[in-house]
This record gives sequence, C-alpha cells and structure tokens, in this order.
Amino acid sequence: MLGPDLAVILPEIVLSLFAMGALLGAVYTSKDGLAPALTWGTALLLAIMGAYIALTGSGTRVAFDGMFVDDAFARFAKVTILFSAAAVLLIGQDYMARNDLLRFEYPVLVTLSVVGMMVMVSAGDLIALYMGLELQSLALYVIASLRRDSVRSTEAGLKYFILGALSSGLLLFGASLVYGFAGTTQFAGIIETALSGEMSLGLLFGLVFVSAGLAFKVSAAPFHMWTPDVYEGSPTAITALFATAPKVAAMALFARVVHDAFGGAVGEWQQIVAFLSVLSMFVGAIAAIGQTDIKRLMAYSSISHMGFALMGLAAGTAQGVEAMLIYMAIYVTMNIGTFAFILTMEKDGRHVTEISALSSFASRDGTKAMALLVLMFSLAGVPPLVGFFGKYAVLLAAVDADLVWLAVAGVIASVIGAFYYLRIVYLMYFGEPREGIDGAMPILPYAGLLASAAIMVLGVVNLFGIEAPAAAAAEMLLR
Repeated sequence: MLGPDLAVILPEIVLSLFAMGALLGAVYTSKDGLAPALTWGTALLLAIMGAYIALTGSGTRVAFDGMFVDDAFARFAKVTILFSAAAVLLIGQDYMARNDLLRFEYPVLVTLSVVGMMVMVSAGDLIALYMGLELQSLALYVIASLRRDSVRSTEAGLKYFILGALSSGLLLFGASLVYGFAGTTQFAGIIETALSGEMSLGLLFGLVFVSAGLAFKVSAAPFHMWTPDVYEGSPTAITALFATAPKVAAMALFARVVHDAFGGAVGEWQQIVAFLSVLSMFVGAIAAIGQTDIKRLMAYSSISHMGFALMGLAAGTAQGVEAMLIYMAIYVTMNIGTFAFILTMEKDGRHVTEISALSSFASRDGTKAMALLVLMFSLAGVPPLVGFFGKYAVLLAAVDADLVWLAVAGVIASVIGAFYYLRIVYLMYFGEPREGIDGAMPILPYAGLLASAAIMVLGVVNLFGIEAPAAAAAEMLLR
C-alpha cells in the first residue's frame, strides 16, 4: 500500500526533497551566493508542480487510510497556491537582493511552507490538518523576521509566533474535544457522528475552538490582531507572500473542515462563519480608513476581503464554495499586482510605504498609475472589473442561501471600503505635486503589475475559464 500512497503525494515529496537538497547544497557550497539561482529554481519548480497538478489530476484518491485526500477541490487550491507563491518569489527577488535579504534560506523556507499549505488543503484527518498547518506556520514565522537587524521585523516575527502559538492551542483544544466526542480524528468518522443525531454540546464546543484557530490563520476578525503589525514589519516581499498563498490554503482548509467533517451540521457552523464574515468585513473596512502606511492598509484590506470569502463559505452550499474559490483566485491575482507596485516604491534608494508618497504619481508615470488604478478599482469591486464579479458571486451565494442580511452587510462594507481604495487613486491623479517616489521599476515587478491589471480587465469575458474547475471542486467537496 505504500507505493500507491506515495504516488498520491508525489508533488509534496518532490518539493520536500528539493527543499532538503537545496538546503544541503547551499550549506556546503557558496551559501547566500546560491540564493538568486535557488530563488529562480524554486519559482520554476513551483510553477511546474502547479502545471503538473492541473494537467494530470483527475478523480479522487486517498492515501494513508484517508488522512490525505487528493480531489478536485484540493487540486484547485494547490494550483492557486503554487502559482501565486512562484509569482511572489519572482516579483520579490529584486527587492530582496537590493535590501541584502536574499538569503539561501528564503526560497527553502517558502518551499517548505508551500508543502505545508498543500498538506492542509488535502487533509482528511485532524492530525494531518495540524501537521500541514504547523509546517506552514513555522516556516512563515522565520521568514517574517528575516531582516534580523530590524526591530520591526523581529517584532513582527515574535508577534506572529506568539499569537500563532495561541491559535494553535485553541485549534488543538478544539481537535481534542472533537476526538473525545466523535471517537475519531478522521473527517469521515466525524461527519458520521454529526449525522447520527443532534450534535452533542462537546462536539459543538470542539467545532467552535477549531473554527477560532482557523479564523486566526485567515486573519478573520476578531482574530486579526497580528495582521497589521506583521504586514508592516515584515520585508515587503514576504508581506506579499502572506497576503496570497497562505490565505488560499487557510480558507480551503476551513472549507474542508466544515464540509468534510461537519457537513451534516450546517446550521451550527453557519452561524459561526457568518459572524466571522460580517465582523471581518466591517473591522477591515473601517480600520483601513485611518491608515497612512500602505502595507497596513493592505493588511486591513485583507481582513475585509477574507470576510467576503467567508460569506461564500457561510452559504453552506456548493454554489457558496464555488464563489469562495473564485473569490480567492481573483483576490490573489489582485494582491500580486498591487504588491508588485508596493515592492518598488522607493525614493533615493530607500523603500517608502507612506501612502502620501503616491501624491501626483500619475504625472510621473501614467502607465503604472493606470495599472494601479485598475487594481484599486478591482479591489473595491467596481464594475465591470473582475473584482466586481468575485464579490457578486459571494453575494449571490449568500442571497440564494437565504442569508440576505449578510449580503446587505457585505454591500454596505464594500461601499465603506471603496473609500480608501479611491483615496489612493485620488492622490495619484489629483494630489499636490511632490517628489514622492521614483518611477523606476525592475522588469519582473513591472510585468507582474501590468499582467495583474490586464487580467482584471480582460477577465470580464469569462474569468479565464476558472468557473468550471471551481464548480467541479465545489461539487467534489460537497459530494
């Protein structure tokens, strides 16, 4: 049985062996001198693995007695994770090199965190869930504080670690309650217990604690307290990673847990997820208004966007899961383009993150300003850009699931959130003339910015065909 099991986890094995081989190779050769080539190689391998999963995956396969599940849902999430991580490595390489942060450990740790994310979305057991979650988290704790001579970076890593340990404790306590009352750690066994009758109080408490732990990982309010400080303190290239792949993994894991393990108790967890959704949307939208640092603004923006994604999940239907997957794919694309721009915000060789530095930027570089305008409008959900269709999908799923109040709350939060996106556009085009940031931009971040903006415009035709695989993934999860 070991051979078939290993075949199911082949992409994870390849990435793990690559990470260990790269670590040994770098240690015994030129160490940081190998970092640029290693970063390129890692990005290429992640993209190849993403293409391999997208092109060769079919059906449903399980490994290790149901602990690991390879299905359409997991493959959709994995492809999104792998391609977004590869893109972040490429757009951030120049930034890391210019700031003397391109250590050989960086791409190795990113690879290991991606392996953890892939295990998360394929988890069919509480133990596999925790293993994947901690592999991802431990790697991210380290790279958050990669700038060892910076107090803010060290503080970011420490806060992330301490609060992450707290969330892991909540999740483990919830998992122990679930195991105690269900008698198994496998999702298939847990759902049978939940279906056999009214959910016991102990199992319900277990669900609440597990949901709290997962809410921390997606930075949903009220478990969002780490996000602004970690986004601001981490090196910007690493902030770009935090804003993309881990969010997809955590949201997919959330969906996997509530549907695969507690799919028979939608009424119980729907209330929890709806509460997290509405609180995240409003906390993120309102708190972002007063921000003067663009990285902190993007942190609160991510909290609000996770609220919209949770709205799709709260629907408790295949339509809701499909909407959530589409939303996350669009969200990741918008963030890659936005952070490609933020990475290159410099003045006289110094990285700048103050929003005021964008004042009158359009007069110095109209092309980049227009690309950022498209991304800001898309993040705000302005039609007819692709970001609008992401929000429309989750709002429609909520309405069809009789959660009209949640959809109305989403519309109100979206209107509030539009303010801080439009403020950036106003500053770029109508702000007082000043020399805020230079116009120079390396080729890879420039390509990332333009490609992301182009996708937001051209994707209105058919969303580049992601609706069909997202629908298949959702149907597979709710089978």
